[in-house]
Amino acid sequence: MARPRSSSRASLARQATIVALFVVAAALGILTGVLIAYTGDLPQVSALDEYRPSTITRVYASDGRVIGEFATQRRVILKYEEIPPLVRQAILAAEDAEFEHHIGVRPMRLLVTIVRNLVYERRLFYAGASTLTQQLTRKLFLKPEKTLERKVKEVVLALQIEKRYTKPEIFTLYCNQMNLGHGAYGVEAAARVYFGKPSKELTLEEAATIAGILQLPERQSPYVNQKWATQRRNYTLRRMAEEGFITEAQAETARKKPIVLAGLPGPSNTTAPYFTEEVRQHLERQYGAQALYEFGLSVQTTLDYDLQAAAARALDRGLRDLDKRRGYRKPLKNVAADGTAPGEHRERRWNRPVRAGDIVPAVVMEVASSAARARPSSAAKPAQPLPPATARVRVGKYEGVLAKAGFRWTGRAAASDLVKVGDLIEVEVTAVDEDSGAVSVALEQTPLMEGALLAIDNRTGQIRAMVGGLDFGRSKFNRAVQAPRQVGSAFKPIVLTAAIDRGYTASSLIVDAPVSYSAGPGQPLYAPQNYDRRFEGTITLRRVLEQSRNVPTVKLMEQLTPAQVVGYARRLGFESPLLPYLSTALGASEATLMEVTSAYSAFPNQGVRMQPYSIVKVVESDGTVLEEHRPAAREGIRADTAFVMVSLLRGVVERGTAARAASLDWPLAGKTGTVDDNTDAWFVGFDPNITVGVWVGFDLKKPLGTNETGASAALPIWMSFMKAYIDRYGDRANPPAFEAPGNIVFVPVDRATGVPVDASAPGALHEAFIAGTQPGVGFPRQ
Repeated sequence: MARPRSSSRASLARQATIVALFVVAAALGILTGVLIAYTGDLPQVSALDEYRPSTITRVYASDGRVIGEFATQRRVILKYEEIPPLVRQAILAAEDAEFEHHIGVRPMRLLVTIVRNLVYERRLFYAGASTLTQQLTRKLFLKPEKTLERKVKEVVLALQIEKRYTKPEIFTLYCNQMNLGHGAYGVEAAARVYFGKPSKELTLEEAATIAGILQLPERQSPYVNQKWATQRRNYTLRRMAEEGFITEAQAETARKKPIVLAGLPGPSNTTAPYFTEEVRQHLERQYGAQALYEFGLSVQTTLDYDLQAAAARALDRGLRDLDKRRGYRKPLKNVAADGTAPGEHRERRWNRPVRAGDIVPAVVMEVASSAARARPSSAAKPAQPLPPATARVRVGKYEGVLAKAGFRWTGRAAASDLVKVGDLIEVEVTAVDEDSGAVSVALEQTPLMEGALLAIDNRTGQIRAMVGGLDFGRSKFNRAVQAPRQVGSAFKPIVLTAAIDRGYTASSLIVDAPVSYSAGPGQPLYAPQNYDRRFEGTITLRRVLEQSRNVPTVKLMEQLTPAQVVGYARRLGFESPLLPYLSTALGASEATLMEVTSAYSAFPNQGVRMQPYSIVKVVESDGTVLEEHRPAAREGIRADTAFVMVSLLRGVVERGTAARAASLDWPLAGKTGTVDDNTDAWFVGFDPNITVGVWVGFDLKKPLGTNETGASAALPIWMSFMKAYIDRYGDRANPPAFEAPGNIVFVPVDRATGVPVDASAPGALHEAFIAGTQPGVGFPRQ
């Protein structure tokens, strides 16, 4: 009887085996069918052999500091050995602790995850189970949709990648490729975006923060959600301890630390936004958008980082001073009126560090009347009573009191006359106490007018500083190079250049008296006027320039002919249309700040005008030099004529309309420029090494204000910049000198009449003459 039972069991076993084989065959058939259906159009993994990830094009100042970056993906490529151990360990612990041991996928974990998702999420593929290799595959080759087809392709490609490449190669690709939010791709770019440092300098908690947000950087970024980012960081620290990368004590210490960020860079958070935009436009024209944003070009420029910072600061302060003279304007926005409690309002600028000297937005929390009756915000924290006539303001995590000294310029007696609770205002931070969270502030307001500053090296033509407007975020229009404006009296040196070159001297006499000219049939007579509406009679050409006399300049233009003067302007680099009319002598025609500044740079450079340029070299990521620039001289004027002009323009600074600049106690020369109705203010000047031009005005022409001339509106900005320049590069003990050519003769003359006098005579001036034109040699004085 036992044999039949044994036979029955054997039969059942055979049947079970047949069924199992059938099931396996069916499964293999299904798997084969799935693979055929879904993997026929797989990308070639071998393409990674030539993989060139998009990298950042960087623009460097002359000292190597970065002043601009352009990229569709902010990425800095690291080699495997350059990936810091802390970063490597944090990523492995958070994302794939078994990376070094699996074959690209983990079949059992994948199966468990599928079952879990089906049971709990009612979806086949929802979350989890992906190895680093699978994540990399998804990022490089596949779309992000959650489908069976994508998962199958992901698995197959991951296996192929693991077969073709080593673990270090795969991990390096992963660390350079993954999106970490805010345009940062790869761990190096993320370290700089979040913490303002290279990855090799990251602390344990910072490395854990970056590794923690790999799954959902758009939502888990500490800039977006500090709470979630902290949770993910702490998870990573726990996993690092579990994997033995760190001790539990180290993890606990790191968990207690806050996430301290560098501050998310704004779109114009750069020292030289107008300059770098000019560079960007050149690169895009020359090489195309793809090369600019993806090929990681290295662009060395002529910009002096420190001078650029000084230029931006000088223009900002100068425009603010000018704007304050026009009076106080009430705030344009009140956050309380918009339904936001002042204590809850946030400003993007507050994400960045706040330091003394910064001008930042602030929200008014409380206002005290002159009788000390405070009107606090309903959200304001209990605080010490406000002194009478003041206001309490908040700047991010800081608070400060706006006292009378901080708004004295407004002419108002109390802060309650200026602001109310919830007003969003601008303040200058004059001091910061980190321990107490207190700041000292002074009231500011955003200027309505615009300005520009340009600095050019006389001997090379290199652009050392460029500011094209008050705020690149407000307007990207570059007024240093794109805005033709009437130049006013800043054109007078061109007229005098033509005169000196044609035989006139600084002592030549001309009559400052009323005159009128025919302007054509049916047109009223053209009768130029002096700015002060007075006439001085017979004066020297030196006085014409030093005191910026209009009528004699027009007469000189008539004697020389407008066409001849325009010709000299062309030789000095003016490219804008210049009409051959007498009014052009007074700057009625338009030119850019670049043209005027470049023209003036020829005077201290012995008449040679160097072509302005901003790019020294453009290099590809592999070291190939794409373009390189060197100083290039352009036809200018004779060296002796140029020196006489330097002498005349030094007089403008020493005794003329720009006499305020003499306080800098440095060899300087230049010329003010003011347009009718005070719509445009200019000052362009130089020392032996650098020429600097400043323009101030409204984009839509209107008066800057009563008596706002080149001397009052533009010159202070120029002086502020030049002071910074002299402090940075000047040698007070051995200042540079304007070198006179060998054919320059100095003769003592009377300053008023130009007549030769004894050198010790009162009012004597050592005048510079081109040899053969000095008094007493028979050359007819004009």
